[in-house]
Amino acid sequence: MFSEEPVRTLTQATSKRRSVDGMPAPAPRTSRGRLAIVFPAGVLLLLGMYAGVQLLGVSLPGAELAERHSALMVFGFVTTLISLERAVALRKAWAFAAPLFTAAGAFLLLMPVPVASGGWMITLGVSLHALQYVAIWRRQPMMATAIQGLGATVGAISALLFTAGVPVAQLVVLFAVFLILTIAGERLELARLAAPGPAAEAMLLALSLLLATAALVSLVIADIAMPVAGVALLLMVAWLARFDIVRMTIKQPGLPSYVARCLYLGYGWLVVAGAGWLLGGAHTSGVFYDATTHAVFLGFVITAIMAHAPLILPAVLGVKIPYHPVMYVPVVLLQLSLLVRVVAGDAWGIVLAHQIGGIGSVVAILLFAVTSVTLSLRGARVATKRSATRVEA
Repeated sequence: MFSEEPVRTLTQATSKRRSVDGMPAPAPRTSRGRLAIVFPAGVLLLLGMYAGVQLLGVSLPGAELAERHSALMVFGFVTTLISLERAVALRKAWAFAAPLFTAAGAFLLLMPVPVASGGWMITLGVSLHALQYVAIWRRQPMMATAIQGLGATVGAISALLFTAGVPVAQLVVLFAVFLILTIAGERLELARLAAPGPAAEAMLLALSLLLATAALVSLVIADIAMPVAGVALLLMVAWLARFDIVRMTIKQPGLPSYVARCLYLGYGWLVVAGAGWLLGGAHTSGVFYDATTHAVFLGFVITAIMAHAPLILPAVLGVKIPYHPVMYVPVVLLQLSLLVRVVAGDAWGIVLAHQIGGIGSVVAILLFAVTSVTLSLRGARVATKRSATRVEA
C-alpha cells in the first residue's frame, strides 16, 4: 500500500507550477507575450470547431475550411498550447518559437497559398517541440520525458507527411498517438510520486514504443498494424488504471477529485478507441473511423484538457481558475454528446443524432471556456476584496 505522503506531495505539485529541473518555479506572472500565443490558439480552436460542424453536414459558409479541421485542432490548437507550456517550463527564448510556428502555420493553411507553406511551418514548429524534450531530458532525464519526446517525434513525422500531401485520414492514428503519448508521459511524471518502480516505467515505455511503431507501420500495412495499435492502447489504459495517481486522489475533495474523474472518463474513451482499432481494423472513413477518432480527440484529449486547465493555465498565463463544481457541467455535456454521436449516430446510423452529438461537443467546449473565464474573473474579484479588507484592517 502507498503511504499518504505521495498524495500530499501531489496536492502541492498541482497547486503551484513545477519547473522541469525539479527546482521551485518562480511565482506565475501574467505575460502579454504568452497571451499573444494563447489568443491565436483560441481563434484556431473556434475555426477548427466551425470546420468540424461543416463536416457534420451542416451547411455553413467557407466550405473549404472543412478540409483543415484536423490540422487546425491538432496542430493549431492543441500542439500550440502544449509547446507553449513546455516553453514556459524551459524558460528559454528559443523554445517559444515552437508554438509561434505551429500557430502561424495553421493560419497559413487558411490563406490562398499552397498548403505546403503552412505545412512546412507547422513541421518546423512540431520539430522544435520535440527538441524541447531534448532540452528537458538534459536537465532531468526521466522516462516520462522520453515518452513525451517519442510522442512529439511522431507528431513531427505526421506534420511532415501532411505537408507532403498524405491524406489526413491516413494520418489520424499518428495524430492520436502524438497526443496520447504526450498525456501518458505527463501522467507518468505524476505517477512517479507514488513510486510505481523502474519495471512499471519501463513497461509504459515499451507500450509507447509499440504504439508508435504500429502507428507508423499503419501507413503501409494498416490491416496488421491497426489491431496491434489497438492492443497496445488497451494495455496502456490498463497501465494507467493501475499506476496513475488519480486512483488515490479521486477520494480527495475539490480539484483533485475533479481531475481524477475527468481522467477516468478519458481513459474510458481510450478503451473505446483501442477496441475499435483492434476489432474494426484499418478504416479511413465510416462509423469505426468516426467513433475511434472522436473517442481519442474529444473523449480523451479534450476531457484531459478540461481536467488540466485549472493547473496549467495559472502556470502559463499567471491567471487562477478556482475550482467550482460548475466545472463538471461542460465535462458531463461533452461525455453525453459524444455518447449520442458514437452510439446513436455511428452505431445506429441516425444522421440527426450524429449531428446533434457533434454540435453538443462544440457547445461543451465553448461552455468550458466561458466557465473558466468566469471563474477566473470571479476569483480575481474575491482576491481583490480580501486584499482590500486586509489593508483596511
